[in-house]
Amino acid sequence: MSSISLPGVAVIGGGPAGLMAAEAAIAAGVPVDLFDSRGSVGRKFLIAGKGGLNLTHGEPFPALVRRFREAAPTVETWLRDFDADALRSWARGLGVETFVGSSGRVFPLDLKAAPLLRGWVRRLRDQGVRFHLRRRWLGFAADGALRFADLGADTSDAGHNAGHEASYRAAATVLALGGGSWPQLGSDGRWVAPLREAGIDVGDLLPANCGFDVAWSPWFVQRFAGAPLKPVRIALAVDGQAPDWLQGECVCSTDGIEGSAVYARSAEIREHIAAHGRATLLLDLAPGRSPDQLRTALAAPRGSRTIAEHLRRRVGIDGVKAALLREVLGTALPADPAALAAAVKALPLSLLRPRPLPEAISSAGGIRLQALDRDLMLRARPGVFAAGEMLDWEAPTGGYLLTACFASGRRAGSAAARWREAHSDQP
Repeated sequence: MSSISLPGVAVIGGGPAGLMAAEAAIAAGVPVDLFDSRGSVGRKFLIAGKGGLNLTHGEPFPALVRRFREAAPTVETWLRDFDADALRSWARGLGVETFVGSSGRVFPLDLKAAPLLRGWVRRLRDQGVRFHLRRRWLGFAADGALRFADLGADTSDAGHNAGHEASYRAAATVLALGGGSWPQLGSDGRWVAPLREAGIDVGDLLPANCGFDVAWSPWFVQRFAGAPLKPVRIALAVDGQAPDWLQGECVCSTDGIEGSAVYARSAEIREHIAAHGRATLLLDLAPGRSPDQLRTALAAPRGSRTIAEHLRRRVGIDGVKAALLREVLGTALPADPAALAAAVKALPLSLLRPRPLPEAISSAGGIRLQALDRDLMLRARPGVFAAGEMLDWEAPTGGYLLTACFASGRRAGSAAARWREAHSDQP
């Protein structure tokens, strides 16, 4: 099969990282062809913004960097070139003003993703980026060309019959194929096998920002599946360590527990389960009261009232919180005020496993950072760069994921343009 030669940089993937890579390369004066397996770009971006697009976070730079855990030293280099302020300024250039919410999260004024994405794609097209839609990347040909499955007609200039394979050669390539979550939107992790076959060190894709399975009783599921658990504090129980409490919100789902507080600690919980087989999540069901206050309140005479009614009247524990006490401790709650107060302040909930990857908000694992140079070029594949969630880093929700995707895409796109200029004889 003959390969079609592209004049500049090929970007594979139409999410935030890929679109930013295309923007950086076209701004450097290099032609760009962008490929995506779906019929339109930015689908996961649109879904992520459905309830209010959390574009980035307004916390100070050092705190922002720490959110990326072990990958922080590498991600910091990307963010120093394109940080949260730069991202807000970039959005302003598309006519989208942003504001910092009470939690520090940054949102567009209208809270919507669609206007920003439409304006961005329109600007990229006007700048000359060519979009090739419904092209699924299959890997590298023996001569290094890019292989694609043609999934049907699109609006690009490359006309191939549906179901056929197409092959392209580019002076430089940016891979921005996303992680393994949300496969229905294109982030399906199909790129893992072709990269491993090409000798690239790729770690298994794992669920991140995810919920965890709990062996609820049928009684609990029937009555409390979907019940919000707030306010609450959570901490991972680790032998020999004091609990590191985090206050937030959770939801008791049919299968287990999820929600923003759980997502924020999902990486350490997942790793603990991998190392020990399961994890114990401590729940503080009364974060506004100290243990002494609880003991004093519960020590008051309860007369003929049940312990459950006593909890409700004296401490305000009822509904799903009371049900959790019963679920974990059994139907006979401790009559001793000190024991009951201790359970309310640190209820041990056994977590069995993360929820499956397709349900996760994002994924961990991917191309090992050691397999990339400072410009995000694959050491084993000169001229091929990678960006976004397909790299081996993770972060909690709150705008951190998008910020790093934008920043890494910008770095990879700029570097790919420089590589093309240095290694291609094409005009």
